[in-house]
Amino acid sequence: MTTEHYDLRKVIEELKQLPGQYHETDLEVDPDAELSGVYRYIGAGGTVKRPTQEGPAMMFNNVKGFPNSRVLIGALASRKRVGAIMHHDYHTLGQYLNEAVSNPVSPVIVGKDEAPAQEVVHMATDADFDIRTLLAAPTNTPQDAGPYITMGVVRGSSPDGKQHDVTIHRMVLEDKDTIGMYIMPGGRHIGAFLKEYEAQDKPMPITISIGLDPVIPVGVTFEPPTTPLGYDELAVAGSIRQDPVQLVQGVAVNETGIARAEWIIEAEILPNTSMQEDINTNTGFAMPEFPGYNGTANPAVHVVKIKAVTHRKDNPIVQTTIGPSEEHVSMAGIPTEASILSLTERAIPGKVVNVYNPPAGGGKLMTIMQIHKDDEADEGIQRQAALLAFSAFKELKTVILVDEDVDIFDMNDVIWTLNTRFQADKDIMVLEGMRNHPLDPSERPEYDPARIRVRGMSSKLVLDGTVPFDMKDQFVRAPFKEVKNWQDYLK
Repeated sequence: MTTEHYDLRKVIEELKQLPGQYHETDLEVDPDAELSGVYRYIGAGGTVKRPTQEGPAMMFNNVKGFPNSRVLIGALASRKRVGAIMHHDYHTLGQYLNEAVSNPVSPVIVGKDEAPAQEVVHMATDADFDIRTLLAAPTNTPQDAGPYITMGVVRGSSPDGKQHDVTIHRMVLEDKDTIGMYIMPGGRHIGAFLKEYEAQDKPMPITISIGLDPVIPVGVTFEPPTTPLGYDELAVAGSIRQDPVQLVQGVAVNETGIARAEWIIEAEILPNTSMQEDINTNTGFAMPEFPGYNGTANPAVHVVKIKAVTHRKDNPIVQTTIGPSEEHVSMAGIPTEASILSLTERAIPGKVVNVYNPPAGGGKLMTIMQIHKDDEADEGIQRQAALLAFSAFKELKTVILVDEDVDIFDMNDVIWTLNTRFQADKDIMVLEGMRNHPLDPSERPEYDPARIRVRGMSSKLVLDGTVPFDMKDQFVRAPFKEVKNWQDYLK
């Protein structure tokens, strides 16, 4: 078995060579709320309750109740670290992912002898099988519905086997062989395939791969129109690595899992069947979601029945994340940036220089667009770009438009723009009655009964901080001298 292919362990070895990017501990930690509670302080970042910070990826080697397993959190909880993992400048990751989407490298199927993810096999029919004592899935807060799989890549196919999809969903361990899976309305392509199975009243075979090369969970979060029905998003990771993602046929279901994963759960989604998400706790909450609040428990999540679990034999790693963390921003935000850049470049080429979906919006709700204007005829093109961004990603709520001299990765610079190049009476656009993300707690009829008819609707906002072209000479930043050897003064 080759060791040259990328997987999570290879990435960890690379991170160990980068100061401040990786830390591991042998101190015992309880996966029930304590593990996430610890990482909240050390490196979660994002919209996690303060105090928090952007810190290293962290490996917990001593997980209470799971002596032969480890838990990794925060691998993607830093945009700079994502750039290092992808071997690319973090400022232009959106453009880089666009190139990967346009030049896909399709996954390949390998045999069991090339699949470390199947070194150990547990069948759900085994007398002592219990996913809750086998998989060290953390519970993020004391209010959670239970232990959650938060970075499991779900792979499913159309009933005829001709189309495939990979997505990430929140999945709670409900019973010894049962998972509750929340598939957001619209469901991406997994949801479309499931409807076909349900129409035939047949269970849908899936695999859930956990512990992956981090470029895989970034790539699989692409959505239409960037990756249309039939596009296998594993090809994005294959393109980034210039090496196809390896798949292996399941031991118990007719579906493939990711061969170099740490764990693969093989299962079936039961047709036309649901259960209460928090059936074991009745707290009313699911888990922390990207806007920074605990998600409301869904009364009717899909029921997933486990058929088998396979994993590596050498201390397999459970990869997890905190919903509101910087890690979610990387997974959701960078592909969204790529989608916005792709659409705007086709519609108004050369006018959108760069795009950033910052932690303040969880990677989904906000984007900052850097605009280039050539002449007076381009005045207004910035607002057209904002409308294109909304059409590229329906879950986007706020767009901030800035000029080329503004650092879109520095919120101080962005807010400075709104204080010095912005007048509220003329530079605000409000678009009422549009669809948005149902996890935003303000998007409910009680909050705005005049404009929100059903949950998930929103008024969207454009803040235009670009200078009118004919006034550019009145908004030139203070012209400090360029000193090329400035770093010499730090020696």
